[in-house]
Amino acid sequence: MKAYESVMNQAMEELKAEGISQCIFGDIFLEDLRSYREQKLAESGITAHFPLWKRDTRELLLEFVDLGFKTMVVCTDASKLNDSFCGRVIDREFLSELPENVDPCGENGEFHTFVFDGPIFSEALRFSQGEKVYKTYTSQTSDGKTTEYGFWFQDLIPENG
Repeated sequence: MKAYESVMNQAMEELKAEGISQCIFGDIFLEDLRSYREQKLAESGITAHFPLWKRDTRELLLEFVDLGFKTMVVCTDASKLNDSFCGRVIDREFLSELPENVDPCGENGEFHTFVFDGPIFSEALRFSQGEKVYKTYTSQTSDGKTTEYGFWFQDLIPENG
């Protein structure tokens, strides 16, 4: 975390030197993350904004899809979603198949995405799907208990053009 914060502090100072004083985040629910971002940016004199804060995630996802954005799931938490969700384009069918305990926007870390096309793109990013890989990670709590976490990752291979 110290290395991350050091890099971020340097980046914020560079942005501030360029005259940037505002930063926009797409966070929706996580209070601790919002507080952390606000605190760290304030140290650099940059103001954080959260235009999606507390919005209904199902409505947000439908609006995103209806606006014509295209995004693919590139990572899933295996404890929440099986590998069939990894590598899928998010659309209305995807939303209808999500388990009830999974946030439609993946706000609790259930999945992560890659946006590759939409109305603000001059052209779609071109890529192909590579290998789907399962990886495990372990963490240890302060009382010495070890927990293993599994994630599915969809490799994306850029195409020239």
